[in-house]
Amino acid sequence: MAQRLPYRPTELPALSATVSALIARGGLVAIPTETYYGVGANPFDATALRRLAAVKGRPDGKPLLVLVGAREHVADLVAATSPAAELLMAQFWPGPLTVVLPARDTLPVELTAGTGTVGVRWTSCVPLAELLKTVGPLTGTSANRSGDPPCSTADEVDRVLGSELDAIVDAGATPGRPASTVVRVEGTQVQIVREGAVASVRLEQALREQGFRLKPS
Repeated sequence: MAQRLPYRPTELPALSATVSALIARGGLVAIPTETYYGVGANPFDATALRRLAAVKGRPDGKPLLVLVGAREHVADLVAATSPAAELLMAQFWPGPLTVVLPARDTLPVELTAGTGTVGVRWTSCVPLAELLKTVGPLTGTSANRSGDPPCSTADEVDRVLGSELDAIVDAGATPGRPASTVVRVEGTQVQIVREGAVASVRLEQALREQGFRLKPS
């Protein structure tokens, strides 16, 4: 069974060191997010990503999003940003908005699925953001079998995936609200891939005020 790692702010350095060591060995660690629990793996480790896909039963050819705990981490993942992308990141990050941008060509195909892009989100979940500042970027795919409902507590994750994970960071119940909104940014155009916690009307207003537009889905 997965090791249970309680999140306590006063013990963050020890927790970060434990998670970092597991991730460095190709481990899979369940992590809280601002929506549901996710499974964190090293986004630069192809072997760990293949293991993650097997655990979830994900179909081939499906990219993985990446969670960051600081704006500067984006540069490790993304080849370039545009003014429209910078606007969205400034207005909605940290928060439940995943932005799909051109990926660095050094990223594993297991992460990008050959799309040439990568979805990135600066999480607003305080326990996770604090952890990621030290650990670095992690995948943020939901902690469930593909097609099954997401998990909002560490106990649910343990029941569903505990035997195949290395650890679960237990920060209590997550909000369980709608999943993050996903947008693809190509130059001045922004297209919603999946509407979620950030409503399209908010995105459209923010973009229009700066001369950009939301492309019809």
